[in-house]
Amino acid sequence: MVGGRARARSPRELTDDPKAWPEQPSADVAAEAVRLIARTLALVLNDQSLSLRATAAGSGVNRQAIADLVAGRSWPDVATVARLAHFTGTTLWPAGTNIDRKRTH
Repeated sequence: MVGGRARARSPRELTDDPKAWPEQPSADVAAEAVRLIARTLALVLNDQSLSLRATAAGSGVNRQAIADLVAGRSWPDVATVARLAHFTGTTLWPAGTNIDRKRTH
């Protein structure tokens, strides 16, 4: 598996309080990125009154994959995030957050 054992635990399990997903921040940079994507996607689906079924049909992403992403049970791939972003018309990748890597050159 890409990422080795780093992805053996789900993103939500890498927070201090998994029950508070997606509001509970994670110290793990990758889990934090997934948390922010999941939180944004959940808000967008709610705002646009989109069901998981409608989102799956419109985006071409499996309904269970969407549910698992929103619930923090899985590590989404780039294609999944891109398809969901395109379908919802929303930028899902977090920008300007503490997950951005700072270079010191």
